[in-house]
Amino acid sequence: MKARLHHLAMGGGVTLLLFAGVAWLSAAPTWRSVPEGSALVRLSFTHSGDSSARCRDRTPEELAKLPPNMRQTQICERRRPAIYVELEVDGAPVYAAESPPSGLAGSGPSRIYERLILPAGSHSLTVRMRDNPQTNGFDYEVARQVDLKPQQSFVIDFRNDVGFVFK
Repeated sequence: MKARLHHLAMGGGVTLLLFAGVAWLSAAPTWRSVPEGSALVRLSFTHSGDSSARCRDRTPEELAKLPPNMRQTQICERRRPAIYVELEVDGAPVYAAESPPSGLAGSGPSRIYERLILPAGSHSLTVRMRDNPQTNGFDYEVARQVDLKPQQSFVIDFRNDVGFVFK
């Protein structure tokens, strides 16, 4: 009986030390994902390339060979084109990439995620995107002056109805 109490006391002590160690580790070593005096800027969105860029009109001969219920005047590839995105901070390019469509057939949206650590303060951000490979230049472009606060998480998103959104 005395040995059993000794084992219970030792097990309780080890458990108490374990919980005390976990509690100390959860608060004691301070860690920051963003360095002191800096802010985080994230360019993060999904967008599908313009699929109309890969369409062509069928010839009258092609249409005549098809049954009447299948005579669509245009045929389009299933695969979507890649999108091209650029980000400039204070006039200097910091990100430029072409993002292919997702999915096995390449028919899903392209995904963009870029994370930048910038010093807090005022910055000029310019973001551009081309989603149609036949376009010269860019289909969307926005430039904004933003004031980043220390430890701020700033996001640049894209929505089809309004374009780029800074929040």
